[in-house]
Amino acid sequence: MSSLHPSPAVVLQQVGGAGLDPVMAIMDEAFDQRFGEAWTRAQCAGILPMHGVVLTLATNNSVPLGFSLVRSVADESELLLLAVRPHGRRRGVATALVNRFIADARGAGAHYLHLEVRDGNPATALYERTGFRIVGRRSNYYRGTDGETFDALTMARTF
Repeated sequence: MSSLHPSPAVVLQQVGGAGLDPVMAIMDEAFDQRFGEAWTRAQCAGILPMHGVVLTLATNNSVPLGFSLVRSVADESELLLLAVRPHGRRRGVATALVNRFIADARGAGAHYLHLEVRDGNPATALYERTGFRIVGRRSNYYRGTDGETFDALTMARTF
């Protein structure tokens, strides 16, 4: 049986600095400036050469839809950034990226995974579904364009 709108699988590929153009385009669309969560190109480019940092691009039909940026040190792994273009949401892109983060961390011997997310960000539900729990709060962590501040939730899971 065929579908009028086939949904090919999300393809995940590790990219280096050459992947920054689509990453920045995704970040511009995915992060609302009023919350102050997005990173600059210089921040992204600066962390990529560091040991243990991996940038993964998610595509569908060769169209970049999302990405994750992860840093692993010793037995810990941190999800630094995760973003999905608005038109790519609710299609399994973020779930695929989080599941890859978890699988890669486990495969590398990490025992503690963590991330920060803005309090009120709908992504919190995804993180909870994938085994993360709220373990802390950073008051006034994000500063939006109008100066308003927002708390960050620290989430973690262990193996």
